[in-house]
Amino acid sequence: MTIWSKADIHVHTRYSDGHSSVAQVLEHADHIGLRIIAITDHDTIAGAIEAQRMARGFDVEVIVGEEVSTADGHLLVLFLERALPPGRPAPETIAAAHEQGALCIVAHPFDWLVPSFGASLLRYCSGDNPAWPVDGVEVFNASLPLPGMNERAASVATALELPACGGSDAHHFSTVGLGYTLFPGSTADDLRQAILRGDVRAGGRAWAAGHYAAVASLRARRGLARAARAVTQPISFRSTGRSR
Repeated sequence: MTIWSKADIHVHTRYSDGHSSVAQVLEHADHIGLRIIAITDHDTIAGAIEAQRMARGFDVEVIVGEEVSTADGHLLVLFLERALPPGRPAPETIAAAHEQGALCIVAHPFDWLVPSFGASLLRYCSGDNPAWPVDGVEVFNASLPLPGMNERAASVATALELPACGGSDAHHFSTVGLGYTLFPGSTADDLRQAILRGDVRAGGRAWAAGHYAAVASLRARRGLARAARAVTQPISFRSTGRSR
């Protein structure tokens, strides 16, 4: 009998705009029995590297990932060895990722609240020889406020015959695992091979109102803390060499 497992392929930590430490994310994943997670902080793999090192103390396997801010929208890149820079066109980022043997999953393609691929998914990711050869689409993102955003992503992924993946887009440890990718097997390598074969399914449930409220409160507190630091920063005056 085939064993199917869950992997959350879209998780943020304090290394970008998340509000939980790497340890908190790992502890929660271990607590809920989620054995595979990808740390995908924005434009950095530092948190993922730390998580992979710390995972030895937990029953969790960590995939080094990054949510890259391409010039055309956000792109989840999994199984990275080196970080990819933001701001480059999507095809350049995809090519650089594939050179490392990494996989490219289009993040929340129809979320109009953040930079997303949108209609470009249909225009450039279709056909036998697509201009943007992505490896899958995030068709379930637990953080999206409107169900239609995920529904449209699922519809387009089906039409393009692209693997359908899911993730929590967790920015607080309590939302880790709410969205996930189902795959046959139990290891990160099993997940990788399943995505390449297209043998994956997306599932989960949306963030609750309390999750949105908690993240909004934490973001407000972080913003106030930054403002307070800016106000209390000493001001230095440079002499112009003039005398009155």
